Amino acid sequence: MSSRMEPDNKAIGQRIRSERKKFNLSREELAEIIGLSEYYVGQLERGERQMSLPVLVKIAKCLHTSLDYLVFGKIVDAQPSVNEPHAEYRNLNDEELNELLGRCSSKELELIKKLIKLVLPYVNIK
Repeated sequence: MSSRMEPDNKAIGQRIRSERKKFNLSREELAEIIGLSEYYVGQLERGERQMSLPVLVKIAKCLHTSLDYLVFGKIVDAQPSVNEPHAEYRNLNDEELNELLGRCSSKELELIKKLIKLVLPYVNIK
């Protein structure tokens, strides 16, 4: 007996909206970054449309999350996420970064966190 798993478009859309909000991105901003219309992104977030795999990959990359999470709501296996950094870059300049952050006040750290959230969706978009 084979059971066919159908994607739950509403759940996928809710996860996309949730991840988008973590970056404080409007629907319009997300649409602009990934090259889609705001209306289409809204339909995806409401689960009214099923997206193609290339669109799903663009969204996952932009939101720095895995396809597993968007589709299934959890990481299904131990594979790296879509935007997992290459091993050789993972610890690059950690000492310098930690030293610089160590000099910051809590207000400055909050500002840095906000800036990272603002810039991150624009990184590595092709």
